Amino acid sequence: MSFWKKISFTFPFVLPPVGLVSAYLGGFYLLSLPILIFVILPILDICMGGDKHNPSEQDVEHLSEQKYFRFLTYAWAFLQLFYVIWACLFLTHSQLAIWEMALFALSTGLITGGIGITVGHELGHKNTRWEQFLSKMIYMTVSYMHFFIEHNRGHHVHVSTMKDSATSRENQSFYSFYPQTVIGSFLSAWKIEAKRLQNQNRPIWSLANDMIVYLLITFGFVASLTLFGSFYSAKFVWQIPVFFFLQSFVATLLLELTNYIEHYGLERKEISPGKFEKVDITHSWNQNFFVSNAFLFHLQRHSDHHANANRRYQVLRHVNEAPQLPFGYEVMIVIALVPPLWFRLMNPRLESWRKSLQHS
Repeated sequence: MSFWKKISFTFPFVLPPVGLVSAYLGGFYLLSLPILIFVILPILDICMGGDKHNPSEQDVEHLSEQKYFRFLTYAWAFLQLFYVIWACLFLTHSQLAIWEMALFALSTGLITGGIGITVGHELGHKNTRWEQFLSKMIYMTVSYMHFFIEHNRGHHVHVSTMKDSATSRENQSFYSFYPQTVIGSFLSAWKIEAKRLQNQNRPIWSLANDMIVYLLITFGFVASLTLFGSFYSAKFVWQIPVFFFLQSFVATLLLELTNYIEHYGLERKEISPGKFEKVDITHSWNQNFFVSNAFLFHLQRHSDHHANANRRYQVLRHVNEAPQLPFGYEVMIVIALVPPLWFRLMNPRLESWRKSLQHS
């Protein structure tokens, strides 16, 4: 892997300083991050183009073990924690108007969701307790800890089938998909955890249930920040919990928009009642712009991720044979918010993909 490619994975670390400076400047400076992500990043994608370079088989093991790549994800986990704490406590002495606080929550959510959940997703797939702990810590900062349970043991098992609430169907708008995936993923995580406890002959309504523990941890974290900020200010700072859950909403909205575009309309064949073909590269949409892929730790090489879920981000491969999105995620999630535009863009592409499978 080239030096430039290695350095590119530090691109996301530009976002927190921009968010911090824009918060202190206030006003329309709080639009800096949305403009950076939804305007400048797509332009950079076009200018820099795609990246179809894949590591050789000989390099995969060596790159997988390099501590540099792990350090970046570990560093982000703590950076996000401290950023969220700072952002909440910043409200104790800031003079932001309501509309400015809303923009600040939007900018924070773009950091904690756009990048943070991506890192949490990467860490959550690893089999070390340390990396899984960091993954859960990130999810705590966006009020979505149940994702740790459901994503690995639900979504990756049932992806591209009707059993998966995080797979969008053909002609399903995001606005129909959103309640499906939010409610469905929570219920799925609860069922997975309940089944685990039943198999161990342990009570569901107890602290042995990770779902209950995760809820307590999240609310305990928010309560601690609110109490500390209120004590420091000698008054109740209602802005802290409101801001925290608002940025959490933005972060998880980005996550579910990403889920929406990653598997739209793709289906696994049912080979026998209730049994589906093995997940492979054809069951996820792929995209490979150099800049946005660096920002997202190769998340857009999603086809290879689902085919090889334990593979670390730095060695994920671009797959020409997978269905391809026309733009990077930052553009696709905006298009997904306009259903007629989304259907006009993606349905012909989906149909073309299905025909190519029939002739292969």
